[in-house]
Amino acid sequence: MGAHFSEQTFDFLDELEHRNEREWFQEHKPIYEIELKERMLAVIASLNLALGDFAADCVRPPHKAMMRIYRDVRFSNDKSPYKTHLAAHWPPRGLEKAGGAGYFLQVGVHGVMMAGGAYSPQPPQLRAIRDYVLEHHAELRSLLATPALARLAQPFGGNKLIRAPRGFPIDHPAADLLLNRSWALVSTLPGDVALDEKFTDLVIERFRAFQPVVDFLNVPLAATTPLAQEAATGRRWSA
Repeated sequence: MGAHFSEQTFDFLDELEHRNEREWFQEHKPIYEIELKERMLAVIASLNLALGDFAADCVRPPHKAMMRIYRDVRFSNDKSPYKTHLAAHWPPRGLEKAGGAGYFLQVGVHGVMMAGGAYSPQPPQLRAIRDYVLEHHAELRSLLATPALARLAQPFGGNKLIRAPRGFPIDHPAADLLLNRSWALVSTLPGDVALDEKFTDLVIERFRAFQPVVDFLNVPLAATTPLAQEAATGRRWSA
């Protein structure tokens, strides 16, 4: 039986949307610990086993991959204390805090989202990606055109520029690619797939499809960070 979620998982998340308050959460925390946290850690552990075959640098301890359910409300008008979904992130080792391209999973009542790449790279990382794409756009187009990606994922999206970024030629063959601000491939499925015993198989199928593009992006991203050498030798883990 593969790791997956339960009806109780979704009942909790559904109720949390309406009762997003600390008192309710604390009262129901035993359910959270068993039906959400423990199940999410089991899903991550299962995904780690598969990632070891094609993205070993992204394997990380489940408790580090799992993202907190507590929202950071310091700079938000929405003061709801909890997220209404579960999430996990697998950045490449050594690039956890430097914008490396990795894998992402979000599970909620309203849908499951899987992503691979660099969702919101900082200016130095974004510049590095664009510089690299200038010279390797044909390779990237070939990767994006593979049947698996066409079937399983949406192309790079997000808030694209309407004209070429400053300092880049407007008539270059890669001009359309350079408009991207987000370099993440995304795949979405209905929420109830997370209740299926084959749930992790669906996630890994998409992570495998993302892998060539993730690896492509990590070439310039690793080269633009001082942690690149440590990433290559695998000496550093980060929370």
